[in-house]
Amino acid sequence: MNLDFSEEQEMLRTTTRDFLTKECPKTLVRELEEDEKGYSPDLWKEMAELGWMGLVLPEEYDGMGMGFMDLIILLEEMGRNILPGPFFCTVILGSLPILEAGSEEQKKELLPKISAGELILTLALTEPSARYDATGVATRAVAQDDGFVINGTKLFVENAHIADYIICVTRTKEGASPEDGITLFLVDAKSPGIRCEVMPTMGADKLCEVVFADVKVPKKNMLGELDKGWPVVQRNMEQAAIAKCAEMIGGAQAALDMTLAYAKERVQYGRPIGSFQVIQHYCANMWISVETGKNILYQAAWKVGEGLPATKEVAVAKGYINEAYKFVSERGVQCHGAIGTTRDHDIGLYYRRAKAAELAFGDTDFQRELVAQQIGL
Repeated sequence: MNLDFSEEQEMLRTTTRDFLTKECPKTLVRELEEDEKGYSPDLWKEMAELGWMGLVLPEEYDGMGMGFMDLIILLEEMGRNILPGPFFCTVILGSLPILEAGSEEQKKELLPKISAGELILTLALTEPSARYDATGVATRAVAQDDGFVINGTKLFVENAHIADYIICVTRTKEGASPEDGITLFLVDAKSPGIRCEVMPTMGADKLCEVVFADVKVPKKNMLGELDKGWPVVQRNMEQAAIAKCAEMIGGAQAALDMTLAYAKERVQYGRPIGSFQVIQHYCANMWISVETGKNILYQAAWKVGEGLPATKEVAVAKGYINEAYKFVSERGVQCHGAIGTTRDHDIGLYYRRAKAAELAFGDTDFQRELVAQQIGL
């Protein structure tokens, strides 16, 4: 059984790592945490020139036509280096739903611009209930004239303050089930009636509160079918959860690597701290968590990329990697000692992101409930 990546995939990993190491040092990461926009337009342009925004988009839309596993490799390296900015929300939460459910007109208009780095998109799903299932969707879209009017509040909308379009998940009718009556709309983020405010978060990841007050959207901006949008959301949530897992495993690997290096170099009581049994056991358990997480991730990512049913596998991956990333970064801070608790050391960047990433697309308890349902309980 050969689980190795292809030569092209290894080349993608190497070039991505080299580029991010050079162009996105931790000094820039810290600067962008405090920056109002939260990303570097110059770096965004360079990424677009490398073809990253259109990596998995078909060539007919100016993409590179690569596979989902290639995107996972890219995201893993982004997580390893902590890349700030709207790549995740634009590519995962923006282009993939358009590619799946958009009309040909919408695809031809938007996807080439996404590939070129000319558009930033995001998805507005969660509300004050903070649920990732259909019962949490209360924002209403009511038909009016030749379009719809949207009213409601969305929370934790990634990079909405710099987005050009927001894919808003709305309720257009009360159906027999919560999943019935969900419709998606492409909303111009500068539309009258939209109020956006960046929320302070542990990860400094520019999550926003977006209030829609009588926001008018033309009918042609409907993404997919009326009242039948939930399968599109559900599919995208699986893609997003596994993509977030790739970022998290990349971050966990970086935290492990820097902890191992520190344990070999830091001398205490006349010997490297890595020679003490407790540190050895910490590092061994960290390594086991990272390697186990990778295997779970790649299996689930392959199934998602192939379009196979993967609800259980995605929930297992997200649930496990939530805890693995937190464990690895926490142990990393402990092994570094006092310096690990300061904002000056890199290990703290990963610890904060591990805590923040756990909540994205369903925390551990949410994923355990999904697994329980999938195994018949």
